[in-house]
Amino acid sequence: MAWRSRLSYIGWRHLSIFSNPSPSNWTKVVSDAEKIVGYPTSFMSLRCLLSDELSNVAMHVRKLVGTKHPLLNTARGFVYDSRNNLQMRGLIVLLMSKAAGPCPSTSDPIHDSMVSGIYPSQRNLAEITELIHTAFLVHRGIVNLKEWTNSDGPLKDMQFGNKMAVLSGDFLLANACTGLAQLNDTKEGSLTVASWEDQTFLSHGALLAKSCQAAMKLARHGNESQNLAFQYGKHLALGHKLNSDLHTFVKSGSEPAVFSLDSAPVVFHRQIVGPERWRHQLKQVQNMARQIDYTKLRGLIKTERGVSQALDLCSYHGNKALEAMKCFPPSEARSALENMACAVTKF
Repeated sequence: MAWRSRLSYIGWRHLSIFSNPSPSNWTKVVSDAEKIVGYPTSFMSLRCLLSDELSNVAMHVRKLVGTKHPLLNTARGFVYDSRNNLQMRGLIVLLMSKAAGPCPSTSDPIHDSMVSGIYPSQRNLAEITELIHTAFLVHRGIVNLKEWTNSDGPLKDMQFGNKMAVLSGDFLLANACTGLAQLNDTKEGSLTVASWEDQTFLSHGALLAKSCQAAMKLARHGNESQNLAFQYGKHLALGHKLNSDLHTFVKSGSEPAVFSLDSAPVVFHRQIVGPERWRHQLKQVQNMARQIDYTKLRGLIKTERGVSQALDLCSYHGNKALEAMKCFPPSEARSALENMACAVTKF
């Protein structure tokens, strides 16, 4: 069924959105970076996640055990897959804060409150960034009931799961909004969706880019530093998204293919072959139940240039992230950010 194939991909992507095809290398990069900022970011949202309100929500979510609602997979990912679901956005905000340091042109008593080269407000911003992303993941677990069938389990389970996804996601967002208001210095902007890259930035890159930018503003850095931090966050997030999308197309082995029809290689492939030929290819790989054989579809996509275009774009964004860091002074934090930018181009 259509939504099930997409949900199976979504669950996989949630846990790997900031992971790397060579986990041992990526884990080392992250581990070294966490030592630089002073503490493991895997505990960043712990205060909120252990609150009484969310504990009550969690008790209700337990009622979904035994059902097929995707909210369960999201929740399991937070608990059991912490190694692959590293809170990279908060870590990057902290590294960017430390790399920039205090504003050299401003004498301010808040400088005395820095810990490990990071202001308390910047640490709070990193936590808020993770809360917003967690809420995003939870909300994406909502099932489209228009595509529900009896084979998916009782309709009441799906309806209840959707209510819990909305409630818990909204709770996290409410806490994030409260935290942002306390910072008294938030950065907002309006953007339009005109292409795959713009849409991907809105859904995957805007949070990180604007959080990096806000970290500079909290330390009272000028517009140039704010823009460079924004550019780094934007290009790193887009590079990681491309890395994640490409994983199933470049990895070796014979595992069954799992990917979204909205992933970069597929979108580029559709642009190359055109709508008519694309519809024909989808019919070619459907079985009697009209389910898509993603392994066969992957084979068709790899015969065209969509994968190579996505690889080139991934390298472009990784290089642009590196370029944005050149104007920051040399430091361990800057090196860690550069290592992350290099890692997104490796498969």
